[in-house]
Amino acid sequence: MTDFAIYDVFTSTALEGNPLAVVFDADHLDAARMQAIAREFNLSETVFALRPENPVHTARLRIFTTLRELPFAGHPTVGAAIALADRRLGGAVPDAGIDMVKMLEEPIGAVRCAVRINRGGGSGFAEFDLPRLSRRLEVEIEPADIGAALGLDPQEIGFENHRVSLWSAGVPYVLIPVHDMAAAAKAECNPALWERIAPMGDGQLAFAYLYCRGGVNHLASFHARMFAPGEGVAEDPATGSAAAALSGAIHQFDGMLDGHHPLVIEQGVEMGRPSLIHLHIDCAGGEVSHVRIGGQAVRIATGQLML
Repeated sequence: MTDFAIYDVFTSTALEGNPLAVVFDADHLDAARMQAIAREFNLSETVFALRPENPVHTARLRIFTTLRELPFAGHPTVGAAIALADRRLGGAVPDAGIDMVKMLEEPIGAVRCAVRINRGGGSGFAEFDLPRLSRRLEVEIEPADIGAALGLDPQEIGFENHRVSLWSAGVPYVLIPVHDMAAAAKAECNPALWERIAPMGDGQLAFAYLYCRGGVNHLASFHARMFAPGEGVAEDPATGSAAAALSGAIHQFDGMLDGHHPLVIEQGVEMGRPSLIHLHIDCAGGEVSHVRIGGQAVRIATGQLML
């Protein structure tokens, strides 16, 4: 039998955020079995924790959607870091809480995570250094085509200096700035049209990521939605890899000055699963030098796979 846990990630409230299945001690499972288990959970992603290749690291992670394995993803990284810390501590948390650092091996590379676990259960917090900085991929993208695929008028696309563009920090996204939250709420992805017009990036079809300034939550710097119909995900309530890609666009279009820039991205509101993703961008010499992504996660279930 194999232990697993379910966490809601990028939230401190159960049944909000992005649900994640974490399967522990998964070394006896091959890729086909992992893929079948991910389909069984039927969540946007399932993460499997294995023994690390480097013994000083915490674990090796393999991340699966219902259709394929991913090289990197944000909410599985945050959720797995907290889940592994919870499992190691077994409830033995000092009154003041405990901080620890996890090194997680993912196909994209080793990912350093700082984790905070508080006494008394509830949610934990994890923040990871982006293993690969966002870069812009040069393609021609017509706003009219994007609008047709997402049910938006061309004049609703773009704000200030922000324009439709393709970025990737390991997973490619067409970043689609929209005027306001009303335009974001109106969007509805047509899977057939999106597959026809979406560009390729890093060897895969890019996903759609809409964003505008502000949000329902007063902490939010940006409000976002993400659609990945090619992955069987009609809409995702929180997408760390998309926030990673967005860091490059924010730097370019907002002309960020050197220094530290803390931001919060709100997502999942339209789905009834509000999420908050913490994005920290450090700039030096006119370029992005370092990016961190973090958020809370709360455990909502544990169990065993009869495998």
